[in-house]
Amino acid sequence: MSYDEKAAERVRKALSGWRGVSEKKMFGGIAFMLNGAMCCGILKDDLIVRFGKALDAKALAQPHARPFDFTGKPMAGIVYVDPTGYRSSTALGKWIRWGAEHAAAAAAAKKAQKAGKKRR
Repeated sequence: MSYDEKAAERVRKALSGWRGVSEKKMFGGIAFMLNGAMCCGILKDDLIVRFGKALDAKALAQPHARPFDFTGKPMAGIVYVDPTGYRSSTALGKWIRWGAEHAAAAAAAKKAQKAGKKRR
């Protein structure tokens, strides 16, 4: 599999103001990480957004979103978004903001958990 490089470049640009951004080949596409936690990615021409289980129903209710079922079993807290669903900069920004906020929270929780283990 591969990914749409133009879509990936749009994501790079949208994430340019965030600290700790890195890229990783994942799912046969590319994933964008924030401090080691997955935020979003591109697989073929679909945007993949990880936002956590708390926003699952809200995200799936959005136009052009569908469950992330890469293995045939849908995963909670992550969706595919068809290109039409992130065509505008505003729409792409919304999806990336959801993913970035989740990744930032996940990274902070992981850091706090590590700090707690060190104190013991």
